[in-house]
Amino acid sequence: MDLDMNGGNKRVFHRLGGSNRPTTAPADSNQKVCFHWRAGRCNRYPCPYLHRELPGPGPVAASSSSNKRVADESGFAGTSHRRGPGYSGTANSWGRFGGNRTVTKTEKLCKFWVDGNCPYGDKCRYLHCWSKGDSFSLLTQLDGHQKVVTGIALPSGSDKLYTASKDETLRIWDCASGQCTGVLNLGGEVGCMISEGPWLLVGMPNVVKAWNIQSNADLSLTGPVGQVYSLVVGTDLLFAGTQDGSILVWRYNSTTSCFDPAASLKGHTLAVVSLYVGANRLYSGAMDNFIKVWSLDNLQCIQTLTEHTSVVMSLICWDQFLLSGSLDNTVKIWATTEGGNLEVTYTHQEEYGVLALCGVHDAEAKPVLLCSCNNNSVHLYDLPSFTERGKILAKQEIRSIQIGPGGIFFTGDGSGQVKVWKWSTEPTGI
Repeated sequence: MDLDMNGGNKRVFHRLGGSNRPTTAPADSNQKVCFHWRAGRCNRYPCPYLHRELPGPGPVAASSSSNKRVADESGFAGTSHRRGPGYSGTANSWGRFGGNRTVTKTEKLCKFWVDGNCPYGDKCRYLHCWSKGDSFSLLTQLDGHQKVVTGIALPSGSDKLYTASKDETLRIWDCASGQCTGVLNLGGEVGCMISEGPWLLVGMPNVVKAWNIQSNADLSLTGPVGQVYSLVVGTDLLFAGTQDGSILVWRYNSTTSCFDPAASLKGHTLAVVSLYVGANRLYSGAMDNFIKVWSLDNLQCIQTLTEHTSVVMSLICWDQFLLSGSLDNTVKIWATTEGGNLEVTYTHQEEYGVLALCGVHDAEAKPVLLCSCNNNSVHLYDLPSFTERGKILAKQEIRSIQIGPGGIFFTGDGSGQVKVWKWSTEPTGI
């Protein structure tokens, strides 16, 4: 307790841990540990708050090398669990650094570390790593793009990786060396990019560009109005979601090696930003907050799903389920009823808007969902439990995720960085 024997200076002396204070005395309820001291940047002298941790309940044993808790690489004691900023447990459960201060790691990436100049080093309370979890690791980083990466593709039979960006370029990377071997200036922002067989398909304002990397054929598919935000292939049909809410359809002609206009699907009132083909259906998500279900047999809309309250950014199918991610901070799981319609069977809540979904199966055939959110992170969830098994962090939001061969996958973020990751086991695409 504070003993005001000769005025305020004695009280400050005791709060600073003066030697006259019994080390085994219980903490006074008015005492608080200095927040700035914990962060390593208190410049107040004298400071009215403690520059040491409060002792735990009961007698405090003398310090010895045998009972000190050793911090692991994450900054936490080996047997402790991660604590949030509001954790009020005893100081003994916190990782120790140098025996004279404690640091708790938050889930936030250190901006100074990202820029290469964090002054706190290992004592920083923010993360100095691009990922959390032990089921994957970062192999390398591909730098070159100046704006958000909107597409990553690995065409069949190619030893090259292709990345596209809103910086109006398409970059070609050698998969063996990781070096950029070519840059194509496209003359317009890339809204999306996919590959199908030897074809590289790129969505741009008012056009879809198609390159055959084997024959060097170069086609321009006209018809879109505004930016092309999404592309998908189903059987012999190519679908493009456009800024005006239309879905344009081309049919591939194997005889002429051309894409012939087939249809224009109307129904959405705002830009179509996500497309997926599965179970003989085309699923489209748009900025009007709706998901539409189209039959691939006659290209007619057979259902409109209205449960989302914001933009439907991403759609994928897993088993008999449809998964949809939205800026309303949810991932919804849809199942087919006996009547043949889709209904929400489960809603997973995120803290931030969902930007992209990507699914894989691990080596044990267990499904894993990669869920990119609006807080510059990707969560990895086991399905169907949605148990989190890891997290990827980035400078800016991750808009592109692509699965590669041999346990490799790629992420592209808003700063233009492309990162290459390796699973500890080799998963297969969902």
